[in-house]
Amino acid sequence: MHKMRIRGLSISAILVALFAAVTAFAQTPPRNWFLLDPVTDHYYGVSAEKAYNDLLKGKTSQTVIVAVIDGGVDITHEDLIRKIWYNKNELPENKIDDDKNGYVDDLHGWNFIGGPNGDVQYDQMEITRLYKQMKEKYEGHTAVGVSDPGYQEYLDLKKKFEQESTEATINYYYYKPFLDKVEALIKLSGTDDPTAEQLENLVSVPDSLQKVKMILADYVKRGTSAKELRDDLKEEVDMVSVDAQFHYNPDYNPRFIVGDNYEDASQRNYGNSNVTGPDAMHGTHVAGIIGADRNNDIGIKGVADNVKILAVRCVPDGDERDKDVANSIRYAVDMGAKVINMSFGKSYSYNKKVVDDAMKYAMQHDVLLVHGAGNDAIDVDKEKVYPNKYFEDGGVANNFVNVGASRPDAGTASFSDYGKKNVDVFAPGVMIYSTVPGNKYRNLQGTSMAAPMVAGVAAMLRSYYPSLTAPEVRDILIKSCVKIKGKADLPGDENDKQVAWKKLCVSGGIVNAYKAVELAEKRAK
Repeated sequence: MHKMRIRGLSISAILVALFAAVTAFAQTPPRNWFLLDPVTDHYYGVSAEKAYNDLLKGKTSQTVIVAVIDGGVDITHEDLIRKIWYNKNELPENKIDDDKNGYVDDLHGWNFIGGPNGDVQYDQMEITRLYKQMKEKYEGHTAVGVSDPGYQEYLDLKKKFEQESTEATINYYYYKPFLDKVEALIKLSGTDDPTAEQLENLVSVPDSLQKVKMILADYVKRGTSAKELRDDLKEEVDMVSVDAQFHYNPDYNPRFIVGDNYEDASQRNYGNSNVTGPDAMHGTHVAGIIGADRNNDIGIKGVADNVKILAVRCVPDGDERDKDVANSIRYAVDMGAKVINMSFGKSYSYNKKVVDDAMKYAMQHDVLLVHGAGNDAIDVDKEKVYPNKYFEDGGVANNFVNVGASRPDAGTASFSDYGKKNVDVFAPGVMIYSTVPGNKYRNLQGTSMAAPMVAGVAAMLRSYYPSLTAPEVRDILIKSCVKIKGKADLPGDENDKQVAWKKLCVSGGIVNAYKAVELAEKRAK
C-alpha cells in the first residue's frame, strides 16, 4: 500500500502526529534540508550538495536508468519532464509493439494495473484477498477444518481481518465529525486560512465547536496553517472511506479492469502504457526526490544529477499484487534500470515465490533494489513485511537495501519501521518537499520518501563509478553512513524509550552521499 497511514488513533493522537514534523525542530528546516550536510549545514540530510560541490565537480558520469515502481508518475511535470526515460525503439502511439518486447507503445514505462478500457485505482488489502480465499475453503466446514493445519491459520487471519475492518469503520466516524467542525470554524472565520488570532477572536461560536477552536488555534501557533490541517484531515477521511469501500471489502475485485488471468503467475504481457494513472501523487513525489532536474532553476533538486526515471505502475490504493510486482521488476531490468525504487510493502504475501524469482532475476543482472521499510513503527526483525531480502527457498538477496526514515535532527521518524538485522540504513523521510502532479510541490513523509533518497545516492554512485556492482554499491551505502553516537527514540514506543542507533539498523546511521563517494573513489580504483 503506497500511502502513509495513521491507523487506529484518536483525534488527539492524530493531531500530535500532524504536529510532529513542525514541533520536533526549533525552526522549520529549509525545503532542501534532505540534500544538506550534518556538519556544514547542521541538518542530517544525505550531503548530496557537498558531494557535488567538493568531490564530483568536473568528473564525468554516465546516465543511469532508475525505475520507480509505484502508483504512477506525472511524466509531464515541469521538474521531471527532461528526466523521464524514453524508449527510443518504440514509435509513439502507433499501437504496434515496435521493439517486440511484448508491451505496446511503452514509451516511458508500463502500467501493470491497467487494461484496454481503464486503470485500477483502488484494490483490496492482501489480508482481505487471503481472508476471502480461505473463508471459501473453511467457513462452515469446521469438522474438516480442525484436522487441517491451515484451519488455525484461517482463524487467526479472520480475527485480524475483522479487527482491521472494524477499525477502518470506527476511524471514519472519528475523523469525519472532526473534519466537519474544522471546516465549520474556517467558514465562520470568513477566510480560507485563518490566523491563530482570527480564530481566537471568533465570537458566537457554538459550544460544540469551542474545543476544536482551541485545538485549531493552537495548531496554527505551532507554525503551520488551518488550511493544511483541514486538507490533511480531509485526505485521512477520504482514505478511511476507501478502507471501508474497497480495502476491506471481500466482494470488491477490480481485476476485470486488467483482464489478465490472475492465477497464472507466469503471464507477463498485460496492462497498458498509461504510466501516470488516476493518482500519481506518491510516485511523482518519489521520482522528484531521486531525479528532479538540478539544472532548470525551478522547483527542487533531486539527489541524482544524471538519471532517467523509468515509470512502472503496479501499486494501487490498496495492496499491490505479487504477480504485478514481479513483472514490474522484470520489466525494469529488461529496460536497462540499474536501480529500482520500491516504496511499497504489505504484511501478507499471496505468492512470495514469484517476487523472489524476479528479485533473483534483478540480482543476476546486477540491479540494485531499494525498498522502504514501512510506516507501522514495528520491529521488522520480529514482524514480516513483504517484499524482503529472504528467499522462500533459502538464501538472501545481496542487492536489496531496506530503508528506515529519519528526521533533520538525526532522530528517527515516529512512524518508521526498524530492525537491527533487516533495516539496512536510515535516510531523510520527514518534511520532504518534492514534486506532485500538475507542476506542483508538497511536503510528504514516510519511508516511501526515505527509500528514494537512497536510490538517488545509489544512482549517483553507479553514474560516476559504473564499474561498481550492485552488491558493492549496497555495501558502500551501509559502510559510509554517518554513525549516530547518541540514542534515538524507539518508533512506536508509548513510553518514549530511547535506544542506540545500532539497534535500529545494520549500519547504525544515516545515508551520506559525500562519504559514499569518498568510499566509492577508493573501491573503484
